[in-house]
Amino acid sequence: MKYAFLGAGKMASAIIQGMLRGKECEASDITAACPEPELLESLMDATSVNAVTSNEEAAEAASVIILCVKPADVAEALEQAGDALRGKLLISIVAGLTIESLRELAPASRIIRAMPNAAAMVGRSATAFAAGEEATDDDHAVAESVFSCIGTVYPVQEKMLNAVTGLSGSGPAYIYLVIEALSDGGVASGLPRKLALELAVQTVFGAAEMVAATSEHPAILREMVTSPAGTTIAGLAELENRAVRSAFIEAVCTATGRAQELAAS
Repeated sequence: MKYAFLGAGKMASAIIQGMLRGKECEASDITAACPEPELLESLMDATSVNAVTSNEEAAEAASVIILCVKPADVAEALEQAGDALRGKLLISIVAGLTIESLRELAPASRIIRAMPNAAAMVGRSATAFAAGEEATDDDHAVAESVFSCIGTVYPVQEKMLNAVTGLSGSGPAYIYLVIEALSDGGVASGLPRKLALELAVQTVFGAAEMVAATSEHPAILREMVTSPAGTTIAGLAELENRAVRSAFIEAVCTATGRAQELAAS
């Protein structure tokens, strides 16, 4: 199978590198298009894929087109690809762009809309996708196979994708903030900066692994490490006093609302 990437930025590079690591295809099976020579050069250096400046040329060479451009560049990219999109699978990872909007811009394509996240760069993305009515079972399988190369895949209804964007799409930034804050707390309490950061990273990683490995509700695991009158309950009480839980809930809801605004614009 031949793939075309319209866009050659960080997410396109992450997906391509994941596909190559996962033996989804060979580098010669992928053509990337981008008008920015420095991005193409960087992508070629990292992956050895075919690189062109023409979206039409890239799309003509493929049966699956993966749209990885900025929202403001979508209409131009698809217009340039033109008839080369006809009868092909178009997978979009553009935030806020609905299947209906994609169908208007590429009416002869079968459409899947996906939302990976930044952890794709290390093969740990949480990717949700929704398929248009015209997409076939084989198209679903292609999307699952491609995105499995960069992490875990969740088929969902399209109406859920804005919430997916608010939670897992934006979520890495929330966790980076948590890691930064934990590290700063360690430094404030007397730890060397490097050690504090390493401890914070491993603590977050280990806690996530515990949830995944045990399938227990996070509240159950939290109780397991919360002794009466101990250090953990003292720290948790301070977090509750500062409404940290509510702040994270509101962050997801606010980001979801922004995704809805983008979809409506």
